Amino acid sequence: MKKSLLIALMASGILVACESGKRNEKSKDKPLTQMDPSKFEKTLEEGEVKLYRLSNSNGLEMTVTNFGARVVELFTPDKNGNFEDIVLGYDNLDDYINHANSYYGAPIGRYGNRIAGAKFTLQGKEYELEANNGPNNLHGWPGGYHNVVWEVLEATDQKLAMKYISEDGHGGFPGTLTVYMTYSLTDDNEFKIEYEAETDKPTIVNLTHHSFFNLNGHGEGDVLNHKMQLNADHYTPVNEVLIPLGEIAPVEGTPMDFREPFLVGERIAHDFDQLKIAGGYDHNWVLNNDAEGGTIWAGSVWVPENGRKMEVYTDQPGMQVYTGNFMDGKGKSKAGKTYGKRGAICFETQHFPDSPNQPDFPSVELNPGETYEHLCIYKFTVED
Repeated sequence: MKKSLLIALMASGILVACESGKRNEKSKDKPLTQMDPSKFEKTLEEGEVKLYRLSNSNGLEMTVTNFGARVVELFTPDKNGNFEDIVLGYDNLDDYINHANSYYGAPIGRYGNRIAGAKFTLQGKEYELEANNGPNNLHGWPGGYHNVVWEVLEATDQKLAMKYISEDGHGGFPGTLTVYMTYSLTDDNEFKIEYEAETDKPTIVNLTHHSFFNLNGHGEGDVLNHKMQLNADHYTPVNEVLIPLGEIAPVEGTPMDFREPFLVGERIAHDFDQLKIAGGYDHNWVLNNDAEGGTIWAGSVWVPENGRKMEVYTDQPGMQVYTGNFMDGKGKSKAGKTYGKRGAICFETQHFPDSPNQPDFPSVELNPGETYEHLCIYKFTVED
């Protein structure tokens, strides 16, 4: 992050120290995590699956399964120092395996978001993908990176480094793609995700992370009481099947304008065509990246009542914000809870949807000898 940007953020109060988020030494002796590791231990055809626990010096904790590299739990504090699990998910491996269309806590690949008509042309050759979202391809395919066993390269108290090799032709995508991904839980209260990928043939790559956050606590109602601010002057409007129209549209004068903070629920039901099409917010915002590709503040979300806050930083050109418009409250999840409509909010740092078919969007092409890199940081603070 540029020093000037950091100073500006600190002066504006966007960066807040999380002193109240420190658990006392006695409470830190008892883990917050609720998962039974034995319910995640299984040897599948692709390899061995386990549950891994990360924690930092301030008492934040998270658990991750290497099946789909999914974040299972993430405990963060409110302004009174009370910790809650703020991500949606399941409490056993079988539920993750049996819900192939669930993206809870997972990385997404080979291409996050939608590709129109489930096809694209690369260097003169057309590739057909699986149409798993109406006529479109969404998040790769059902056997995508959220439903495979990742090889664990390193596991420490604060870091989990993983690898996955996506074979040539998987889901219709060309080239064997080798992906390295590291999750870190830093002492600055950051959940940091670092991606690298290399290919042996020309291909397209757009990785992202798909945790479903609820800063009230998972399963504790909807996210309409969350206040959101985004570092974006523009967004990409979509058609009736949520494919970008190719336009980079200004947010000014629309309910898509979060340059100043608004409650998520304040304008989500406005008579605005884009909100009607998506049933709420499910759009890509074009980030104001004055750092020319460097890491920038992308946005923040917080709950005024409890002070729990999350800031997002990235080096990507866009960020998809999804307000759980298609969640239906069916089925049991962690702790027997159900997740109803708008029961979570997602912040997916990314390239733009349908970029392979949109020549005016930033390119997602990756060629042999090149390295795909992507940084996403979710930073947890408190807002008094």
